[in-house]
Amino acid sequence: MSYVAPVKDMLFNIAHLANIEQIAQIPAFEDAGLETAQAVLEEAAKFTEGVLAPLNWEGDKNPTSWKAGEVTATPGFKEAYKQFAEGGWQGLQHPADFGGQGLPKTIGAACIEMTNSANLSFALCPLLSDGAIEALLTAGSDELKAVYLEKLVSGEWTGTMNLTEPQAGSDLAMVRSRAEPQPDGTYKVFGTKIFITWGEHQMAENIVHLVLARVQGAPEGVKGISLFVVPKVLVNADGSLGKRNDVQCVSIEHKMGIKASPTAVLQYGDGLAGSVADSQGAGAVGYLVGQENRGLEYMFIMMNAARYAVGVQGIAIAERAYQKAVQFSRERVQSRPVDGSIQASAAIIHHPDVRRMLMTMRAYTEGCRALASVSASAYDAAHHHPDADTRKANQAFYEFMVPLIKGFSTEMSLTVTSMAVQVHGGMGFIEETGVAQYYRDAKILTIYEGTTAIQANDLVGRKTARDGGQTARGIAGQIEVTLDELRKSGSADALAVAKRLDVARKAFLDVVDFVAGNTKASPNAVFSGSVPYLLLTGGLMAGWQMARALLVAEREIAAGQDVPFMQAKIITARFYADHILNQAPGVRDSIVEGAECVTAMALDAF
Repeated sequence: MSYVAPVKDMLFNIAHLANIEQIAQIPAFEDAGLETAQAVLEEAAKFTEGVLAPLNWEGDKNPTSWKAGEVTATPGFKEAYKQFAEGGWQGLQHPADFGGQGLPKTIGAACIEMTNSANLSFALCPLLSDGAIEALLTAGSDELKAVYLEKLVSGEWTGTMNLTEPQAGSDLAMVRSRAEPQPDGTYKVFGTKIFITWGEHQMAENIVHLVLARVQGAPEGVKGISLFVVPKVLVNADGSLGKRNDVQCVSIEHKMGIKASPTAVLQYGDGLAGSVADSQGAGAVGYLVGQENRGLEYMFIMMNAARYAVGVQGIAIAERAYQKAVQFSRERVQSRPVDGSIQASAAIIHHPDVRRMLMTMRAYTEGCRALASVSASAYDAAHHHPDADTRKANQAFYEFMVPLIKGFSTEMSLTVTSMAVQVHGGMGFIEETGVAQYYRDAKILTIYEGTTAIQANDLVGRKTARDGGQTARGIAGQIEVTLDELRKSGSADALAVAKRLDVARKAFLDVVDFVAGNTKASPNAVFSGSVPYLLLTGGLMAGWQMARALLVAEREIAAGQDVPFMQAKIITARFYADHILNQAPGVRDSIVEGAECVTAMALDAF
């Protein structure tokens, strides 16, 4: 078995939790109801299972390579990318005005999960293109949109995001790349950018780099950063490709995971022979996006899109690891069951601790998938609903969820992929088994597009302290509505989940009060618990969605609909409550009462 897309679970979320039929009432999405979602997801499953998944292991064994400035992808990737582009997958949720299909994120996010489950290294290429498209749609001039968007949306060209430099990791105030204005309105860009995902390759005709740089005389710090489009190959007035730009890949990194995804070091303005520099002198030709000195604001559009997508990557890799562990546990025969039910060595899926690990993996993955689906629905309403108040409320909800989806889903992917290795026992530590790749691939997810601590800082500062905890408390109020429904159900499972959910909700509110009340007065105390706050909140929000899923499943069983699937959903929700939600009070205590000892140690004592 390679990979089987969890289409049924995705459609359950889309139909019952994300309420796709409500999204389909929005004029922009009137043809995008459940029937469309099912047709699209089934086609995505065929492509990802049949074309992308078989290349995943190959990419780990035969990574992308670099030679003399050129990057060669893993065998099979170029052909797969051609099929991906021709299938219209890049443009799935981008505007029809530029050749996309204009489908809601609620549908697109599920397809993106499949692509990442099937082949994480491959999926990073279209992920970065999505971010570039979003930035140009939001801040690009009509001229830039006309030149670049259709080709990016079709997948004929790919996009990148260039932030990081050798001296500037996440601290973008330290960006030194410079842009010199030219008489014709263009800029010459100079500098070195590192960690550029799919920054060089031969899978597409052109690569559209979005680059942060400083214009001469710009203010210091983040207020002086501008954003530029710097294409690998310049585009002629008629839309054809012209001369090579003065940008080159001088190396790629050797990584512990996602080895088939080239992580490039790009050099701008070094006078590349055979480029535009031959006739115009050194300097990569760049085009300003929006206004000077507003680059970070525009780049955040890309980063927010990418942060949500990386959270989906966490869900995707967790799903792949879970499937691998289930398969192995059915086949691996080891020891007699402790209850004596089989009088001989049995498949390890009979052992309680293996089942505990499988249930943990399943509960985390399903909970985070549900949360991502519901948040995608909020994004669609925030951007397209005709009512301004509805747009505003959904935007606040979505923005609160982004650091949770990115931070919690990626951290949980490490737990799940680690458990997958553990289920395999000694064989999990052997590369040939294949499960170790998921563990290695997953680690980067907690780091790139902002570490978990950066997501936690966002949750504390922008999402909680800024409005005094108002948005957070509003969401806790929505959870109370679910609690009332659980209690009205009256079933043993619903009441048990309600008990755990309520305790976790109260723990969350205690922390919100602590954060909102102390961020200015005692910042070290608050930020000492920022990551635990993110994990508590992410765990609660995913658990809330599992509780909603339980209520749906009970109604569906009463109507005689797909009883085995619905029973499994109820069991998974109950497990989530009893084994994950129940951790919230302890985390609350460590945040509210345990801050002092985090920073008490003298620095020279470490």
